[in-house]
Amino acid sequence: MSKRALSSSTSPSKNKRLKIQLASQPKIENFFYSSTKARVSVNPATNARHSSPSRQKASTSSTAIPDIIDVDSLESEDENKLKHYKELKNESPVVPVVGTLAGSNARLSEAEFSSLDVDPSLYDPVLQPSNSPHAPYALLTHALVALSQTRSRISIINILTNLLRTITLKHPSSLLPAVYLLSNTLGPQFVPIELGLGSSIISHSIQQVSGLSPAALKRMYNNTGDPGDVAFAAKTNIRTLIPHAPLTVPYVYQSLLRISRCKGHGAGKEKQKIVEKLLLAASGEEVRYLTRTLYQNLRVGAVRTSILAALARAFVLTPPSTIPNHPSASTDSAFSSPGKISVDSASRATLGSPSKRKQTYNALSVRFKEAESLIKQVYVKHPSYDQIIPALLEKGFESLAERVPLVVGVPLLPMLGSPTRSLDEIYDRLNDLPFSAEFKYDGQRAQVHALRTFNGGPTVKIFSRHLEDMTTKYPDVIGLVNSMFRTSENLTSFIMDAEIVAIDPTTGLIRPFQDLAGRARKDVNIRDVKVTVCVYAFDLMYLNEKPLLELTFNERRSLLRNNFIVRKVPQEDLSVSFFDFVESCESIQGRIFIEEFLSKAVENRCEGLMIKLLDTPATAVVGDPEEKQKRMKALPATYEPDVRTSGWLKLKKDYIDSMSDSLDVIPVGAWYGNGRKAQWWSPILLALWNPETGRPVALCKCMSGFSDAFYAQMRAKYSPDSEHCSKQPIWECDFGGFSPDIYFQPCEVWEIRGADITESPVSMAAHGMVSSSRGLSLRFPRFIKTRGDKSIELASSPSFLVEIWKSQQGKGKGPAQMDDGELIDVELEDSDFDRSDSSESD
Repeated sequence: MSKRALSSSTSPSKNKRLKIQLASQPKIENFFYSSTKARVSVNPATNARHSSPSRQKASTSSTAIPDIIDVDSLESEDENKLKHYKELKNESPVVPVVGTLAGSNARLSEAEFSSLDVDPSLYDPVLQPSNSPHAPYALLTHALVALSQTRSRISIINILTNLLRTITLKHPSSLLPAVYLLSNTLGPQFVPIELGLGSSIISHSIQQVSGLSPAALKRMYNNTGDPGDVAFAAKTNIRTLIPHAPLTVPYVYQSLLRISRCKGHGAGKEKQKIVEKLLLAASGEEVRYLTRTLYQNLRVGAVRTSILAALARAFVLTPPSTIPNHPSASTDSAFSSPGKISVDSASRATLGSPSKRKQTYNALSVRFKEAESLIKQVYVKHPSYDQIIPALLEKGFESLAERVPLVVGVPLLPMLGSPTRSLDEIYDRLNDLPFSAEFKYDGQRAQVHALRTFNGGPTVKIFSRHLEDMTTKYPDVIGLVNSMFRTSENLTSFIMDAEIVAIDPTTGLIRPFQDLAGRARKDVNIRDVKVTVCVYAFDLMYLNEKPLLELTFNERRSLLRNNFIVRKVPQEDLSVSFFDFVESCESIQGRIFIEEFLSKAVENRCEGLMIKLLDTPATAVVGDPEEKQKRMKALPATYEPDVRTSGWLKLKKDYIDSMSDSLDVIPVGAWYGNGRKAQWWSPILLALWNPETGRPVALCKCMSGFSDAFYAQMRAKYSPDSEHCSKQPIWECDFGGFSPDIYFQPCEVWEIRGADITESPVSMAAHGMVSSSRGLSLRFPRFIKTRGDKSIELASSPSFLVEIWKSQQGKGKGPAQMDDGELIDVELEDSDFDRSDSSESD
């Protein structure tokens, strides 16, 4: 990749335009916080920004070569800049041509790109004007602008498909960084790459590039609540005298990686230098979305499922054989093989009779579904674009699953259980099929990977439920795996699903989850381990170079118990953790025994039971193959990564009929408190996660169950000046009739209980699913605990809320009192139960 250098300046002349060197701004604590130190001033008479003579003298003596900023076009006052920005908000966003360079480095404006929001079968990527080796960042920005203007999932997938087709055909080397930038990540989930870029660095960089004062930028931020909009407005009239080369997708991605690698003394300055280079080279809408990328909030609806679907469709329409200079490239642009459409043939699909067009579209639809299913199956077993995209570029879908297989060291997405509310529901779902009931431990779910190396010792990796690498958090578990390989010569590799639980080393009794939560998150020294843990294994997905996902749970459990030995003896050595299998019982022991087993689980500080189907049913509905296939798919005994099926059912003590409802919700906003709670947020607006739209949907207000300490912690995290708060709804969420005083960034999950579920005219949760004009809400919600183990995508869904509502109606409770969304801030007894984290188990 070619290096980019900032433009240099020569000695200023009296006959030339006034040039300034931007002085270093003081460090700020929050976004656009005003500083009291000296800063660049404005001389209304000359309409130019300048610093004091002493500061100018210091600038000329500096060895650093500054960027030259043409300030002739700047407004004379910051207020005029704000006025101009307000006018821009009502105009269509256009990327202005800052300057042109010779050859393929010429900057492209957004107007030059053809629309991406069209049917992929009608789209021709050849018509896009980008022809440089690397994809221009302007093309990616063009797609982000289109994505931000629609909420239709069909349109989102079409835009992504057409973008990825263009990059695949014209800039294949840019495909991997483009996908990471679209997904707002720097790498796979299990690779610990953090941007580590504070809002102060971004705001300081915008000040340096724009020349505006912190106060002016602060006013812009108060008007919009979005740093991307502020950066766009601040840089609108800024021009460099010597134009920068246009940004490319690989350059932006590599710059972000360089930022993530900045460590130690002087890291902040180095990060700011990289950010300033990016902002100086960016133009128009590039500035807006580059800033949002730096701020890690793109505000577009490109969720993982949409990106995978678009990637599959892109390679259906543009297979590797159509890529220029590809080894398999063919001169024939017609159907290269059944279901594969090249660039030209996609356009020809619109010709001919209507029946021919219909046949073509039907065939294309089938091919899309097959390709999407294949890529998703590969991704859930090997969730890394680092291997998937190069494999697609090499041979397309041909033997993709074999070329990107399940391997030790790369975590697969865990299988999930479906919630149930009673044993009656469990027996009804499983149709009296044999099942196993297991303790649902209150610990941290862990995926343990181990591979024997040439020297005999294993390489060990431990991943969390969210695929985060937490190997260094558990040196005692690493010691356990080492002992397993020493005592078993036949053991060469395995991937195990387990729950890590704190226990008493002398009695073996389970200790509270808080004891485990007190352990440091990484780089734990074995000498600092104070709490003994036990690894309770409950599944085995890989053993001795053989994947086991297609085996039934009964078969996998047998292999687990036959190849590993329980290690649970009272001891004083904490360098090696305990090992045991989850405590379980079988359905053949009778329903009464299962009920007693549930009580035993609660007594042993477990969350409830996990019900697992032992074997896939051999027969379903006699004489109807389609119904049989659907039934077997709904009741799999195989291991299904990233799928919530009826093969695994969870019966939590909070879900039992005699208990209150329990939901996992997302705090998305709040109102100012009254009386004693005036210094805090109360009530809090809670939301469910809608997987169909890829964003939260408002459910209800909550003001019960919070301790004073929790209120204080929440106010500190969601302070009005923090990056997690905004006076404007800048984060995607369906708020319905709720209008909170402050909006929260959806970033955590809480567990709540309520009295019952009711219809609501203001709630958008499950809107249209039970009523054409109303959603569902929760009456008398009460905060239980923070679910630190769950991401917002794992919060309860509207469909789950509907299931509880239907169950409630079936019990004869009838329709509950209407919830109009109002909540009086009454004084309730504050709960002293303040728990910052909870089980990582499903």
